[in-house]
Amino acid sequence: MPTAIEIVQTAFADLWASMLQFLPLILGAIVVFLLGLIVAIILKGIILRISNFLHLDDLATKLDVKASFEKMGIKLNIAGMLGWIVKWFVIIVSLIAATDILGWSQLTAFLNEVVLYLPNVIISVIILLVGVLLANFVYRVVDTAVKAARLKSADFLAGISKWAILIFSFMAALAQLGIAQN
Repeated sequence: MPTAIEIVQTAFADLWASMLQFLPLILGAIVVFLLGLIVAIILKGIILRISNFLHLDDLATKLDVKASFEKMGIKLNIAGMLGWIVKWFVIIVSLIAATDILGWSQLTAFLNEVVLYLPNVIISVIILLVGVLLANFVYRVVDTAVKAARLKSADFLAGISKWAILIFSFMAALAQLGIAQN
């Protein structure tokens, strides 16, 4: 019959052995995650350069998208937003790889759901951007048409048309995200 000291020694020996077996997994996960961070930062820089080369922010200014968002209190930087999305997508994917290496299946499954939800977020943002563009266009068309007809309610009617489109776009974006689908 083993003594208490032998039982404690065996327990610590087993603990040490399992730690030594787990150490390569931890190191591998750390290396994969750090490589993912480096790739994410590099890709963000590339996306920023491409967006600046294509003058996406200037295009947003010309289309009055930036002005519309600034009226809502949101400073829109399309290049920065695209870079941020790509960076975090790569970080989450590298985190998925790291948690998979460690065998943390629940966390891996959760992160997979997050990654699969990101396209819905991107589509919702696109819906909102198109809605803002369309709302501004319709506002100008209605305002011009009503003023050409020499009616006094040009701002009122143009405002109603603009806000109807903005509210519809917002509701469509929420439906795309799976929020308030009814």
